[in-house]
Amino acid sequence: MREVGYTLVCFPLAIIGFVYVVVALSTGPALAVTFLGIPLLATMLVGARGFGTVQRALAAEMLGDRVAPPRPLRPCSRGVMRWVRAGLRDGAGWRACVYLLVKFPLAITNFVVTVAFCSAGLGGVTYPVWQRYLPVQHDSAGRPHRGASFGTDYFLDTWPRMAMAVAAGAVLLYLARPLIHGLVGLDRLLIRGLLGPTNRQLAAERMHELELTRASAVDDSAAALRRIERDLHDGAQARLVSMAMNLGAVREQLATADGDSLDLDRTRSMVDAAHRDVKEALVELRDLARGIHPPILDHGLEAALESLAARGAGASTTTTSGGAGGQPVALHVDLPQRPSAAIETIAYFCAAELFTNAVKHGRADEIRIGVIGRAGRLRLTVVDDGTGGATLEPGGGLTGLVERVRTVDGWLDVTSPPGGPTRITIDLPLHA
Repeated sequence: MREVGYTLVCFPLAIIGFVYVVVALSTGPALAVTFLGIPLLATMLVGARGFGTVQRALAAEMLGDRVAPPRPLRPCSRGVMRWVRAGLRDGAGWRACVYLLVKFPLAITNFVVTVAFCSAGLGGVTYPVWQRYLPVQHDSAGRPHRGASFGTDYFLDTWPRMAMAVAAGAVLLYLARPLIHGLVGLDRLLIRGLLGPTNRQLAAERMHELELTRASAVDDSAAALRRIERDLHDGAQARLVSMAMNLGAVREQLATADGDSLDLDRTRSMVDAAHRDVKEALVELRDLARGIHPPILDHGLEAALESLAARGAGASTTTTSGGAGGQPVALHVDLPQRPSAAIETIAYFCAAELFTNAVKHGRADEIRIGVIGRAGRLRLTVVDDGTGGATLEPGGGLTGLVERVRTVDGWLDVTSPPGGPTRITIDLPLHA
């Protein structure tokens, strides 16, 4: 039905676009002897991009086929003549004109097939309903008949003949679907080939994206090393220094004091302080190691996410457990193939960050985490019923997640209207 609607909407647009191109290609060269011809042709070529924009929007909204726009028109320098020269050389404009020319006969064919097959099919299927309202006709012998006629003596007014009409209508409806689907599929190919970016532009954009991804990965690694160095310097290292000083003082006291002058209470307090520093340093080192690579990931991403949900609940690990503060957490994992270690680590930390945001900032009462692996990709979805309003602000936590997933050629999508619910989807390759 979406393809039928797309066909009906595109038919008048195809006529308008065809007229536009014919006028552009005939008026521009015809006025080339004047000063207005070439600028007019350049302007109409650039204007053809607008038809391409409308066509891509229709394909995206009605067919779900999203095609990236071509590179914008950017003259090398300012000036009218520079713009005119850039317009005449605009490959996207010329390709849009070709699309509008080819689209016209395709739209006519698709419209005729759609209207003819659908109307005739629906008419045949519903023929017994409206047959009784047809006017009375007479055959060559003068006998009255109420029904559709073929010739002068063949009327569809008996039940066997009406059943044949219904069967014919059903066959037409059955054939309409593949025919319409095939014609719309041909239009999809034309949109991708003529209204989208060229292979050279896609390669250039891909190269630029890889350069940004590499720079982001280098910056992320450098930031992680600085964080580890800072945590070691301010945490475990300070604890170990304090422990060494306490043990040094105890050793000096034991070396210089005799049995009567030894202050056992002071010695015991310094040993206790050193022991406390050791335990705190071990805890900080354990947390630091968990922040680099959680040991639970050795058992797989599903076990790690179950542990994450259980720690948030403060209860035993189950498929559905209570979140921090009593929020129920529904966890669903479907991974026929185990991802690589780097992908598991990124997916785990993203899930942990989103879980924390939902509880802390979104004040969610229910959280759902889903992980599905299909066609070489991993799809992580976190949905909560919190206050909503999550956005990709510069310097925000979600922006950091975007940079993290981009390092492995992934993407992040946020749907969070005010008042909720919030749905965040992360797509990653299974192997990186």
